Amino acid sequence: MKHPDPIRILVADDHLVARVGVCTIVNMQPDMLVVAEAANGQQALELYRQHRPDVALLDLRMPIVSGLEAAEAIRAEFPRARLIALTTYGGDEDIRRALSAGVQAYLTKDVLHDELLKAIRAVHEGRSYLPPAIAAVLAAQFPRPELSARELQVLELIVGGLANKQIAFALEISEYTVKNHVKSILDKLGVQDRTHAATAAIQRGIVHLP
Repeated sequence: MKHPDPIRILVADDHLVARVGVCTIVNMQPDMLVVAEAANGQQALELYRQHRPDVALLDLRMPIVSGLEAAEAIRAEFPRARLIALTTYGGDEDIRRALSAGVQAYLTKDVLHDELLKAIRAVHEGRSYLPPAIAAVLAAQFPRPELSARELQVLELIVGGLANKQIAFALEISEYTVKNHVKSILDKLGVQDRTHAATAAIQRGIVHLP
């Protein structure tokens, strides 16, 4: 029998299996109830408006509108919205972006069931929740790489495996300019070469693989 006033939850994830799994875990709890399911960020925003859930679980990587964009849009329209990021990404830049967008809890998809439920209850009560592993990533206090828009474009192409000449062609700039950008990127990331730059970019969530 359901709790008389269960925590009403919106679950947004474009992967059906993952979404069903989360919904099953949540609906097994006497004090929780999934009231809506979304397959992309646009649906998440529309369903949030329609159902006004107590807590929304958002996958950060979704089609049409990302979970990050959905979180920003929901918080802009509903400043008291209680949001949880549930994602495969665990890089410090991913976490910072999500917290800046207004989520109160950040969980990776390998989270244990008990931790997921603990996070939902904490956020419902108005508290923030970061699992120890996520808190440790933030506590490491990596310097934020203040990359320019062009440097970020160059870094994305480095991650894609392109050489300087190919990057120059793709961005319609000189190879000399690309070399200067690469040098600046290495300095800002605190790495020695392009391989380490690509690795750091992926691990920290600065750049995501397609």
